[in-house]
Amino acid sequence: MQVPDDLVEVGHVSGAYGIRGWIRIRPYSADAQALLAVRQWWLDLPEWHEAEVMQARWHGDEIVARLANMTDRNAAEALRGAAIRISRRCFPVLDENEYYWVDLIGLDVFNQRDECLGTVSGLMDNGAHPVLQVDAGMPDGSRKELLIPFVGSYIGKVDCENGKITVDWELDY
Repeated sequence: MQVPDDLVEVGHVSGAYGIRGWIRIRPYSADAQALLAVRQWWLDLPEWHEAEVMQARWHGDEIVARLANMTDRNAAEALRGAAIRISRRCFPVLDENEYYWVDLIGLDVFNQRDECLGTVSGLMDNGAHPVLQVDAGMPDGSRKELLIPFVGSYIGKVDCENGKITVDWELDY
């Protein structure tokens, strides 16, 4: 079986749901469009395998799903802790000025004077809005993490094709 090389981890199995083989999933995004839209997931337990999603829906802050050929709670419980990955090419198309976090990680961040502040190492959600985590190199050679709110007043242009984000931010903020 050929495992796609563009898999993105989007959540993990947190346990069984009910007695008919449904699983509970903890998504890594509050907007889990890909988990709900894509019908082919890749799981890493008991070994890498493709799983066909028959049904999936929100249930509180988790997603519950029924996979093909999974009919009892024991089989579902055996997947507890499994990472769920989806092929990046299967993600739903976004509107203009919308981005998947995975596409922002690794982009270089420049201020309005075209000074490189660092590289996006991750994103986090503080409840009000996402925050860019930027690994910044300081003039003395040390490293610092910049936290830049991912909102219009600070984020200028996001250019994924050229690997660059322009921000209204300084290294000493």
